[in-house]
Formats: sequence, C-alpha cells, structure tokens
Amino acid sequence: MSGRYSWPRCGLPGYLAGALAARTGDEMSGPALLLAAVAVTGSITQGPAVLTALTAAAAVGGPVIGVLLDRTGRPGPVLAGALAGYAAGLGLVVLCLGHVSAPVAVAAAVPAGLLSPVVAGGWSSQLPAVAGSGLDRASRLDAMTFSVASLAGPAVAGLVGGQAGVVVSVAVVAVGVPAALGLPSASAGRGRGSMPGSRVRTEVVAGLRAIAGSTSLSRATTVSVVSYVGVGMFVVCCPVLGMRWFGDADRGALLLAVLAATGLLANAVLARLKRQPRPDSTLLVSTFVLGGGVLLAVAPGPGFAIAAAAVCGIGEGPQLAALFAVRHREADAEVRARVFMLGASLKIGGIAAGTALAGALLAWSLTVCLLVAAGTQLLAAGLYPVWDSRQRCGVMP
Repeated sequence: MSGRYSWPRCGLPGYLAGALAARTGDEMSGPALLLAAVAVTGSITQGPAVLTALTAAAAVGGPVIGVLLDRTGRPGPVLAGALAGYAAGLGLVVLCLGHVSAPVAVAAAVPAGLLSPVVAGGWSSQLPAVAGSGLDRASRLDAMTFSVASLAGPAVAGLVGGQAGVVVSVAVVAVGVPAALGLPSASAGRGRGSMPGSRVRTEVVAGLRAIAGSTSLSRATTVSVVSYVGVGMFVVCCPVLGMRWFGDADRGALLLAVLAATGLLANAVLARLKRQPRPDSTLLVSTFVLGGGVLLAVAPGPGFAIAAAAVCGIGEGPQLAALFAVRHREADAEVRARVFMLGASLKIGGIAAGTALAGALLAWSLTVCLLVAAGTQLLAAGLYPVWDSRQRCGVMP
C-alpha cells in the first residue's frame, strides 16, 4: 500500500448530495445577487448587469472545462477546483456591491462566471461513471436535484435577503467540493495530459461537431438555448413582480421557489408513468407550457403572478429532464463532458442574453418585458419542427 492518501470514492448517494449542494448554492446566487443589488444600490438595473456578466462568462469557460474533464484521468479534482473557484468568485462579487463603481462590480463577476458551468454540465457529465447500468434512473434523479435546488435556492435567498443571501450561497456551493473530489477516475484512454491552446480549440470544435452531427442533440440544444432567453427574462422580472404585487422584491424571489416546486412535482409525476414519453416530444410540449406560463404573468394581480410561476415550473422541470435524457442517449463517452459543458454554456449564454434584454426592457415596461419573454418561448417551440423538415430534405445527417 502506498503512503499516498486516497480520498473516499463517491457513490451515487454522494454524487447526488454533492450535486444538490452545489446546485442549490448556484440557484440561490442569482436571486440573491439581484436582491443584494437592489438593497445596496437601490437600482433595478445593476443586478441584471452583474447577472449578465456572470452568465455570459460561463459561455466562454464551459467548453474549456469540458475539454479538461474529457481528457483528465481524475475529473474529480478538476471539478472540485472549479467549484471552489466559483464559490470564491461569488464572494468577491458580494464584496464589490456598493463599495466600487458599477462597471467594476460587473467585471468582478466574470471570473466566477467562467467556472459556473461545472455546477450543471460538469456534474452531469460524470454520472455514467457513478451510475453504471442504472443510468436511466440516475439521470432522472440527477434532473430532480435541479428542481430541488431551484426550489430551495430562491426560497432561502428570498428569506435571507440582501448580501447575506450571497454569502449563504457561497457556503452551500463549497459543500459540494468534497463530493467532487470523490468522483471515480476516468476510463482508460483518457487523461492524456496538458494541451496547447490550439489543441484545446480543436477539442472544443470536436464537441461542437458532436452536437451538430446529431439531429436530436442539435435540436434539443437550439430549442433549450432560445427557451432560456425567455427564462432569463422571467427570472429578472420576478423581483419586480414582487415589488408590484407583494410590496417587497424579496417576495418576488419566492416566485422562483413556486416555479421549482411545480417543476419537481411535474418530474415526479412523469417518472411514475408506466409508459414514458419520448424526451424529444417532452421538450416541445414543455416549451409551449413555459410560454403560456410567462404570458399569465402579464395579467394584473398577485394570483396571476403565482399561477404564472407555477405553470412555468410545469414546463421548465420536464424540459430540463428531457434535455439531459437526449444528451445521455446521443453523446459518445469520449465527448460526453464536452457535449454537456458546451450545452450548459450555450444555455447559460441564452440566460445571459435574456437577463441583458430584460434589464433594458424593464426600464421601459414590465409588461413589454414579459410579452417578449413569452414570445421567445413560442419562437423556441416553433424551431422544433425545423430539424424534421431539414432531415427529410437531406440537409441533416
């Protein structure tokens, strides 16, 4: 026996616990940053600007981390280091709010954003090594950690409020680091060492080709990215809805908890069906449901705001589970991390576009912002049949 210390290996329960902790902290961070910015600066525009920088940077960092995870023989330390860096980056952002100029606070969010995709795609790309032959069931449980995190994160952010909410989110993200360290080693053939920058670009392009080369993957990726533009807009609208109908921006964050609760319930109901719907079909239907939910928020009154969040959850929860199912089904093992990380980065990029657009539109009209968000969901659903027509015409492989 060597003298080197071996970190305890993480099984499926440990994987799910670590994923839940990291994702809860991540889901808490967005609403907490929005609320902290309102509390410290009194502005409804600085929060969206910081959140946009955080999410836009993720579109750059995700593909590079995906390459590292695909090539390393020990993905656990890479994932753990990225999680620790993400938590530290969020801590830097909260220290900047109210103490430096707005552009500096926005710039401080970029380092954290570069690492944030590990919370979603980074974790899920390692699931096959943990789950083995039980991947289908494990994938459903993995998707449910997102719903639970989406329920707990905004709820805690709304209850704690202000800068304290960001501090709590940092601590909860850090809880996932030990579980990441215990992830199993990669299969043989990986772990080929460091690469020059040109090689990294080549590996990223290979991941993009894997997505583009599959009709189901490219369709699911495009539909989800466009859909999440609308989701990002709705998230930014929630504190404003809270101020309008409940007299407090913190109560708006609780709308996101309602969304997560119905998303979790919808996934639980679908998981119990004897005949599972095709994930590709679920993706389409859930996107239409999201559009209808956002449209409900336009109607005046607190009841409609709560109903809107509930209907959005019924769409968002199954949409995410369907997206994961398509990725696990279509992605080859040697590019799986890149497919998940590229998909996560592109989706986060969609959120970034949505938060930026919402920040501009909210200065004009909440109603217009919600109508554009609903229209984005309908556009995403309308893109779905494009792939079928292109395949029939021989354009797609």
